[in-house]
Amino acid sequence: METVVLDANVVLSGLKSQNGSPFRVLQALEAERFEIAISVPLVLEYESVLSHQLDRAIFSDEDIRDFIDYLCRVGHPTQIYYLWRPILKDPFDDHILEVAVASESPYIVSYNKKDFKAAKSFGIEILSPFEFLKTLGGNV
Repeated sequence: METVVLDANVVLSGLKSQNGSPFRVLQALEAERFEIAISVPLVLEYESVLSHQLDRAIFSDEDIRDFIDYLCRVGHPTQIYYLWRPILKDPFDDHILEVAVASESPYIVSYNKKDFKAAKSFGIEILSPFEFLKTLGGNV
């Protein structure tokens, strides 16, 4: 099973709407079509983004904690021993590249493809959620 890194913008979009590719990416994760690489900084980013940007009338603190716990349960914990900073256009994305490199993930799934151009030098392809679903093939 392939291991990939999901940018927080994809996770957020998947939870905001059941229409579209990000939600189908989360469904494919639940169906064990792929696995995600996680790290402490990445999980903290997920938690921060979801806590601040999800509609709190719909998602309670407990809902967000439960979802983060789920990601920690299904995710592949990745130890980062070498920091590649600064390398990306947005320094807040460097930790995502570091998880991808350390986990040997072939893909980072993100809407910010232009911010990850330097990832190509590590052999990592940056895909939108739609493009990633196409790599999974079949009915997603």
